[in-house]
Amino acid sequence: MSLNIFLAFLLAFSIVQSQELSPTKIFLLAGQSNMAGRGGVNNNTWNMLIPPESTPSPFILRLSLDKTWVVAHEPLHKDIDYTKVCGVGPGMPFAHELLAKDPNFGVIGLVPCAIGGTNITQWAKGSEDYTKLVQRAGASLRSGGKIEALLWYQGESDTVSHNQTDGNIYKERLYNFFTNIRSDMNCPNLPIIQVALASGFNSTLEEIVRAVQLENDLPNLQTVDAKGLPLEGDGLHLSTPAQVQLGKMLADAFLNNFPKPIQ
Repeated sequence: MSLNIFLAFLLAFSIVQSQELSPTKIFLLAGQSNMAGRGGVNNNTWNMLIPPESTPSPFILRLSLDKTWVVAHEPLHKDIDYTKVCGVGPGMPFAHELLAKDPNFGVIGLVPCAIGGTNITQWAKGSEDYTKLVQRAGASLRSGGKIEALLWYQGESDTVSHNQTDGNIYKERLYNFFTNIRSDMNCPNLPIIQVALASGFNSTLEEIVRAVQLENDLPNLQTVDAKGLPLEGDGLHLSTPAQVQLGKMLADAFLNNFPKPIQ
């Protein structure tokens, strides 16, 4: 971590010490590794290079593993996706872009829930990852604030041949997940912004999954397309610059499509 980033974190931390940590606008982050963040990770090692768009801010909080609000910093998912090496993800750039576009946006709360390597069946209602998502969403509301949207980036694991062969099956499972999470959060109009895959393990299956993601035929569902964003050396995970760009794309999708609070 550079000296400037460290000083930024100290400043953000010192500002919030005299305040109760509580966001006004909350965003859930779920899916798999590209949402958890692998920017700057190569050979199972994170280079610890943090772009300006991911620096700590007293206006950006994260819900920690023990369900308390703390100043957000990279890696955002370190204590959530703890069996993997995490790096830069889209969450911090997303929050910074919201604040840049609207300085009066308010304090942002990010709720990291993504788990690397998960296929869509692992997010079915009743599964461990689904249950934790619902529990963390509920915990995020205890100090006030409103959940504004779910940011969702998943599907790479469903491009493995033994996991997925039929787009209709993937669509059914994906839409069931969206419907169930809205129901269990008692928010039938919850905005969801999903990311269409940038990569996959099998090009044919990748296009099948992408076609489902790009259909975008549920209410209050928007899709941003990550295809073409630069990847790390593994050819699967988004690089740090790509994660910064994706975060900005997600912020623009939210601001352009969901201008009013959803009750």
